[in-house]
Amino acid sequence: MADKKKRFLVVGLGNFGFAVAEKLSQLGHEVIAVDLDADAIDRIGPIITRAAVADATSLETLRMIGGDNVDAAIVSTGDDITASILAVLAMQDLKIREVFVKVISNDHRRVMEKLGVTETVFPERDSALGLAAKICGKSLLKYLPLGTNFSIQEMGIPNIWVSKSIGELEIRQKFDITILAIHDILTDTFHATPGPDYRLKESDTLFVAGSDDSLKKIARID
Repeated sequence: MADKKKRFLVVGLGNFGFAVAEKLSQLGHEVIAVDLDADAIDRIGPIITRAAVADATSLETLRMIGGDNVDAAIVSTGDDITASILAVLAMQDLKIREVFVKVISNDHRRVMEKLGVTETVFPERDSALGLAAKICGKSLLKYLPLGTNFSIQEMGIPNIWVSKSIGELEIRQKFDITILAIHDILTDTFHATPGPDYRLKESDTLFVAGSDDSLKKIARID
C-alpha cells in the first residue's frame, strides 16, 4: 500500500530547506514553501505545490498560504534564530502538529526544545560527528546520532565474522547492540531483523543500533 499523501510547509529555502522541499515533492507529497528570497521561490516554484515570497513569522501570512492545513512543517531560516523562533510560535498558534527545525548551534537547539518542537536537526554537527566516527572506525560506513550516547550505524562485516551465523557470534550478548537490518550490497537486497541462523557474507553490511560506547567497541573488530 502506498504511503498516504501529506501536505508539508517548508520555511526557508537555503540548501537544507530547498533539498527537503524538493525531496518531499519527489515522494509525491504536497509542499508549500515560503521564503523572502524571490530567486529561491522562482527556483522551487515549478517543482512543488505552492511557493510564496512572504514573511513566515506572520501568523496571518501562514494562514493565508494554507499553513493551517498542513501535516507538518520544516523551519530552516539559516542564521536568523529570531525568525525561526517567531515562525515556530506562529505554527503553534496554527496548531500544526509536527514542527521540525534546522538549528545552527547548541543554544539554538535548546531554545527550540524549550518551545516543544517535534525534533531539531543540526546538519553541520551531525555530519561532523559522522565523519569523526567514520575516520575512527574503519569498518563504519554511515553514522546517525539519535540522542545522547545512542546511534544507528551502518558497518561492514569484520573478516572474522564472514560465514558465521548471527546466533553463533552472539552479537547482542557480547556487544550489547541490536542488528536492525542487513544489506547485501552485491544483490542490493535488505533483510530486516534477521534471525539467528542468518550467515554473514563478505558482501553484507549491518545496520546496528546501540550506545556509542558499544558501537565503538564493535567498530574496532578486524
